[in-house]
Amino acid sequence: MTEPAGATAAAEASGPSWVEVVATVLLALAAVATAWSSYQANRWNGEQAKAAGRVNALRIDAARAQGLAQGQTQVDIAMFFQWVNADAAGDTELAEFYNARFRPEFRPAFDAWLATEPLTSAEAPPTPFAMEEEYQLQARTDAERLDAEAEVMSATVRLNIQRSANYVLGVVMFAVALFFAGMSTKLQSPVLRKVLLVVGSLVFLGTAVWVGTFPISVSI
Repeated sequence: MTEPAGATAAAEASGPSWVEVVATVLLALAAVATAWSSYQANRWNGEQAKAAGRVNALRIDAARAQGLAQGQTQVDIAMFFQWVNADAAGDTELAEFYNARFRPEFRPAFDAWLATEPLTSAEAPPTPFAMEEEYQLQARTDAERLDAEAEVMSATVRLNIQRSANYVLGVVMFAVALFFAGMSTKLQSPVLRKVLLVVGSLVFLGTAVWVGTFPISVSI
């Protein structure tokens, strides 16, 4: 039995269809998800900027430590050659003068070098600076440590950039879901409306699950 036209009109006027209800819910959820993803993208941009600042600070400290190490090495070289010249000239008093003023970090290498009898042994290292185990500079060690920390922090910078980019892509996908949900309320064809709504819902759910795996930044 065919339903009267008046009854159909009354049914339509009684309230929105399930397609409109679902589209409205999808629009609301997608709008909130878009705002959240935008916020997180900005947050991770901030995290990336903070990490980049830390990298720059570490690089500066490493350069300072490396410069200090080079300066200390130059002092050690100069004092050593002054000692060599005095010792070769037979000026024992002047040689002892320079010997007493060797830097503490240079003395272990110098003593170890003398123990190899460099004046008589062909196998002895040419200078104390070839004694890698004994000639250790704290400034050089600090520079290497700071460079290593900077490399680790650089990886964090790259990771935060990727996280921000992922959230931006999430914004784009949620915007696509918004588009399909909005268009589903504009078309006259019930079939097309349902197709667009299903597509929009799938895009939203897939993106929401994907974004749900991302880390969250809420620190101040």
